[in-house]
Amino acid sequence: MFQSLRRADALTVTLAAAGILMVTMGIRQSFGLFISPLNNTTGMGVATISLALAIGQFTWGAIQPLAGAMADRYGPRMVLVVGLMILALGCAMTPLVREGFGLTITLGLLAAIGSGAGSFSVLIGAAAQRLPAESRGVASGVINAGGSFGQFIFAPILQKLIQSMGWMGTMWVMAITTLATLPLIGKLTGAMPKAPMHTAHDEKLGPAVWEALKNPSYLLLHAGFFTCGFHIAFLVTHLPGEVSLCGLPASVASWSLAIIGLANVFGSLYAGSCVARYRSKYVLAVMYGSRALLIAWYLLVARTEWNYYLFAAGLGFTWLATVPPTAAIVGKLFGTRFLATLFGLTLLSHQIGGFLGAWLGGIAITRFGDFSWMWYADMALATLAALVNLPIKEAPIIRLEPQPQTT
Repeated sequence: MFQSLRRADALTVTLAAAGILMVTMGIRQSFGLFISPLNNTTGMGVATISLALAIGQFTWGAIQPLAGAMADRYGPRMVLVVGLMILALGCAMTPLVREGFGLTITLGLLAAIGSGAGSFSVLIGAAAQRLPAESRGVASGVINAGGSFGQFIFAPILQKLIQSMGWMGTMWVMAITTLATLPLIGKLTGAMPKAPMHTAHDEKLGPAVWEALKNPSYLLLHAGFFTCGFHIAFLVTHLPGEVSLCGLPASVASWSLAIIGLANVFGSLYAGSCVARYRSKYVLAVMYGSRALLIAWYLLVARTEWNYYLFAAGLGFTWLATVPPTAAIVGKLFGTRFLATLFGLTLLSHQIGGFLGAWLGGIAITRFGDFSWMWYADMALATLAALVNLPIKEAPIIRLEPQPQTT
């Protein structure tokens, strides 16, 4: 009876975290659909809008370690509540702006801070501290799949809403949807007691962060995750523009984003299972290498509707499936006490890449009229990411317990 109850509680925690991520990531990953209608209404220019979204990519990453540290110190409940309310505010205020500075405030700062506080570092960290060790790999895959499922659901629905009620009304719908997610926080934070902390030195955040930043494997992990951010931010921001350049309807872009999300549901679940069976660094190397090959294929084939869907399915399988093995390596190296903070720092590297992917994409289309150089850069970085993961040492760091002093 006890084991049955424990499994039920673990399932509640996992699904609640997945549900929150479904909304925050589904909204955030669909902002690229708003570039064209927003530009048509305000005349800001694609480069200006891309810069605001690029700042949002960086801000989303920058808030991860801060939100993670707050969750590690005070618990995740208040971090998530405040984050979702800020995300709703950012979406609700966006229709009121008419210049680049205002867009930077609403989508570049508010929406990014809110979605970041309700994202991977806080959610996976909260779940990991409430689940047995043997369940964490699979749980992180399920949570990650929730974010991908959100992209699958939100992209086509939001595209339809934009066409039927306009981009302003769609932004307000996203704000209401975000607020409707608040009850899930209680399911995540209240279903199981937080694991007790055991040693005094484990409770000091500063030394734990300093120890991590001196670890070569942790830094190599950051380098690979930087590429992941570049790749994802470029695509979610500029795939609609790429589709438009090929003379295809906007629905191809929204369905491509949806297919990416659906494929990543399966990819995330598979990645979560691989964490328990294989070395995570090899899982990451294969994922990044496959992206380089898929981009090369895309550059060689005709730009047709079905080739876009095939491309989306291939990329989608590894899209955010890098998160479970990346979080697993951080957990193996440093434990779960400060997982939200340390994985949040890794996500900051991810989003520095994301800033460059979104921003440089806007510069490329403005100066050269297409995204060719971005595709070449993306392919080269994916190859490099596959290589830098191989030297990572996954063996956990052995910490010596302080010895009692003798007199």
